Amino acid sequence: MQDLGIKVLLEGNNLWRLLDGLWVTVRISLLAVAISIVLGILLGMVMTLKNPVTKVLTRVYLEFIRIMPQLVLLFLVYFGAAKAFNIHISGELSAVIVFTLWGTAEMGDLVRGALISIPKHQYDSSAALGLSGLQIYRYIIIPQTLRRLIPLAINLVTRMIKTTSLIVLIGVVEVLKVGQQIIEASRYTAPSAALWIYGTVFFLYFIVCFPISKLAGTLEKRWQN
Repeated sequence: MQDLGIKVLLEGNNLWRLLDGLWVTVRISLLAVAISIVLGILLGMVMTLKNPVTKVLTRVYLEFIRIMPQLVLLFLVYFGAAKAFNIHISGELSAVIVFTLWGTAEMGDLVRGALISIPKHQYDSSAALGLSGLQIYRYIIIPQTLRRLIPLAINLVTRMIKTTSLIVLIGVVEVLKVGQQIIEASRYTAPSAALWIYGTVFFLYFIVCFPISKLAGTLEKRWQN
C-alpha cells in the first residue's frame, strides 16, 4: 500500500510544532487586531469630520492601503526599511506593523460607514427631547453603531488571520512555514506527506476562523430582527 504520509504528523513532535506555529499566527493576528481596533475607531471618527484636509489625508491613506498588496507592504517594511534606514526589524514586528496599517484603514472605513449610516433625524429628535450631546452618543448613536460595526469587524478579524499566511515569505516561522519544514525534511521518506501536512494546516486555520465567522453571522442575524 502506498505510504499516504499521515505518519509524518505523528512522528516526533511534528504536530506540536504545527500547533506552536499556529500560535505564532494567532498571536500576530490578535496583536494587530487589538491595535487596529483602537486606531481604526479614532480614524473612523476623524473620517466623518467636515474638514477638507482630514478628508483628503484619510482618503489617500485608505486608498493607498487598499491598492497596495499586503505582500508588497511586508517587503517594504521588512526589506526596504532595513536597507533604507539601516535598522533591523524582525519578521514578526514587520508583520504586526503591516497588518496594523491594513487593519486600521479597514476598521476606520467600517467605523465611518457605521457612523454615517445613522439617520440625521435621530440626532435632531434626540436633541429635541432635551438630551445633551454626550447623552445622544451614549444612548442613541453608539448602541446602533456597535450593532452595525461588530459583525463587520469580526469578519475583518478572520480576514487578517487568514492573510497572515503571507508572512512565511519574510521568514516568520508560523504554521505554514513549519509545515513546509516538515515536508522538506520528509520528502524522501514520505513523498506524499504534503497532502496531509497542508491538509492539517487548512484544518487548523478552519478551527480558528470558523467559530469567529459563525459568531459574526449569528450577531448579524440577531441584530437584524
